Amino acid sequence: MAHSILVVDDEKLIVKGIKFSLEQDGMKVDTAYDGEEALELAKANNYDVIILDVMLPKIDGTAVCQQIREFSPVPVVMVTAKDADIDKIMGLEYGADDYITKPFNILELKARIKAIIRRSSLGRQAPVKINNLTLRDISLDIQSRRVVVRGSEIYLTAKEYDLLEFFMGNIGQVYTREQLLAELWGSENAGDVRTVDVHVRRLREKIEENPSDPKYICTKWRVGYYFR
Repeated sequence: MAHSILVVDDEKLIVKGIKFSLEQDGMKVDTAYDGEEALELAKANNYDVIILDVMLPKIDGTAVCQQIREFSPVPVVMVTAKDADIDKIMGLEYGADDYITKPFNILELKARIKAIIRRSSLGRQAPVKINNLTLRDISLDIQSRRVVVRGSEIYLTAKEYDLLEFFMGNIGQVYTREQLLAELWGSENAGDVRTVDVHVRRLREKIEENPSDPKYICTKWRVGYYFR
């Protein structure tokens, strides 16, 4: 079955180029040119990845991403202006899994899309020896990717879940931001380590009783993070 991608950008030539290139690789591509149209398509279809520009008419990309997160864990790659650090951070804060800056090489974008699909497919299809993982008050159903914290199911994005499962599978091991970036975002993504910090902060807000005094995902000063 062809992988399904939604490309959202108000620059029609960019959308046309991305659509053509992805279709050459056998992918099914839908397109949208404003935030409202993007939300309608995201609600009506099950996409493997959404490519979402920050600057959009009607509803901007960060708001679209935030609303998508209310009903779907679909991986979202934000497209930001060159050197617009605030756009990158805001996109991650509102639930994006990754970002790429304009102007970008279409080969880099395709590599990121394929890496996301590959990791998602492994998570869904690879045989696992452990179906459930429970540590203290957190339980993971690895096959369904469901998370229960202190008796209540919580909602995580795809990347937040990957991060939590990785930490819980490596208790006590301290990982630098660079190691986490390479492990969970892939070696093809030479991203900013702040990507890791934002995702850790969002994850803490969902699983910790007091995110400012975490009991699960802890910081090793000047080194990185670990699961206690």
